[in-house]
Amino acid sequence: MQTALSGFALGISLILAIGAQNAFVLRQGLMRQHVLPVVLVCAFSDAVLIAAGVSGFGALAKAVPGLEWAMRLFGAGFLVWYGLRTLHSAWQGGAQLEAGQAAGSLQAAVLTCLALTWLNPHVYLDTVVLLGAVSAQYDDKLAFGLGAVTASFVFFFSLGFGARLLAPLFARPRAWQVLDLIIGLTMLAIAAKLLLG
Repeated sequence: MQTALSGFALGISLILAIGAQNAFVLRQGLMRQHVLPVVLVCAFSDAVLIAAGVSGFGALAKAVPGLEWAMRLFGAGFLVWYGLRTLHSAWQGGAQLEAGQAAGSLQAAVLTCLALTWLNPHVYLDTVVLLGAVSAQYDDKLAFGLGAVTASFVFFFSLGFGARLLAPLFARPRAWQVLDLIIGLTMLAIAAKLLLG
């Protein structure tokens, strides 16, 4: 259970940062258009990528001596950079996300979502490389991966279907500052755990 919670915590902290994909899901949720297909595409895509990272990285790490440590260093470096960047964003005053326009047709929504997911290089870094590297330090990689996948499903469903509730809150830049502060500190804590663990 502890391993699954660790996977959940890392998964949720990586996915919380606002980006094109999350903004699109939020936008679709605010407009109440094709929310279920959009969140399913995001969550199942993450599940596939997390499974690839958790299963493939472990096998690769065993085959190449020193790779696990190198990936830990790389992962910790990325997390420190990402955490500091997020803290800088919080210091600068955060951002305000506007609803904008929804995708339109179901096909357009799904294709846009697939493009934002699979054509984003950060998604590979987060799910395959970083989660794969962190999972290598756990004996029960399946539990870790299931925790991360659960985080993805919880996040996307909450974001898509809870968007109407979040709209007034995130219309204020202060809310983004608090969110960025929490994300930044979480990233730095995970980086420390990677280096010391």
